[in-house]
Amino acid sequence: MAASPLPPPDPRFVLRGTQSAVHALHFFGGAQGQGHPLLLSGSLSGLVHIWSLQTRRPVAILDGHQGQCVTWLQTLPQGHQLLSQGRDLKLCLWDLAEGRNAVVDSMHLESMGFCRSSVLTRGQGKWMLAMPGSGSDEVQILEMPSKTSVCTLKPEADAKPGMPMCLELWQAESSPRPLLLAGYEDGSVALWDVSERKVCSRVACHTEPVMGFGFDSQKARGVSGSAEKALAVWSLDEQQALQVCKTHELTNPGIADVKIRPDRKILATAGWDHRVRVFHWRTMKPLAVLSFHSATVHCVAFATDGLLAAGSGDQRISIWSLYPISSDSSTSSLGHVEHREVGAHALA
Repeated sequence: MAASPLPPPDPRFVLRGTQSAVHALHFFGGAQGQGHPLLLSGSLSGLVHIWSLQTRRPVAILDGHQGQCVTWLQTLPQGHQLLSQGRDLKLCLWDLAEGRNAVVDSMHLESMGFCRSSVLTRGQGKWMLAMPGSGSDEVQILEMPSKTSVCTLKPEADAKPGMPMCLELWQAESSPRPLLLAGYEDGSVALWDVSERKVCSRVACHTEPVMGFGFDSQKARGVSGSAEKALAVWSLDEQQALQVCKTHELTNPGIADVKIRPDRKILATAGWDHRVRVFHWRTMKPLAVLSFHSATVHCVAFATDGLLAAGSGDQRISIWSLYPISSDSSTSSLGHVEHREVGAHALA
């Protein structure tokens, strides 16, 4: 008799208490955590919970978005400042140092879209912010914290990509020039040279809006998801030209979020079908399907130690520890888990 497939793994633990759907997640190592990462979650009700992963309870709850959904969370490199974006058209800057939880600055957003902002550290306490602009197809670039306008990125006259849906500011190791990757409503991904205010390259990845993407700047390679039943893997060549390398068909349509783990070994997707899918990043081999949640999974996030968090419309946050990050950065431990997790994928 053939051995039966292993059952899908269970979460390491589950965080409850948001009392509304979870739409944003972000790990950070704060002083309150005594060296352990804390998890930030943003909810449909407009609250930001700061979770201790030791007590599995919130250490603080932030209320700055007037009951409107929190769509994006990002800590700044100093570690004690948090950016939160909400559907109330506000971007809030929070001071979390020494137990504080006060909004110290805020900005008004012009766009009602679903586009999440992006930041790029510029050194000496400065950072660049990309956010949806006043025009439906525009991206606004600001120097922060001064709020100095750098430029507005508007598609060329003959391009009709629609609204930007997701953004990522980054810098190549070979150049200090800031670059922006943007996923658009028409399913395309574009690379912008921020300094030149021009599109270097654009590629059609999907037939539906790009809902989320992950980008590996070391490999110059990204992966995106949309409302359709496929992931698109794309790359950037030395001439800054984007090209689609492959597509990976999915069982069910709808990807809400995509994240690559910091060690660039695996990636996770958040599915409309209530599932989290985990893939080997280099090969796109499916490793696991995690079917714990009972509603759409809106967001996923990785901690630097490898923990995976998933937030869902079922008001729960699942925490998973599936793939240990080996201290010598070898792939032996990942290979071991691949073998263990194939059964989970086959069963789902």
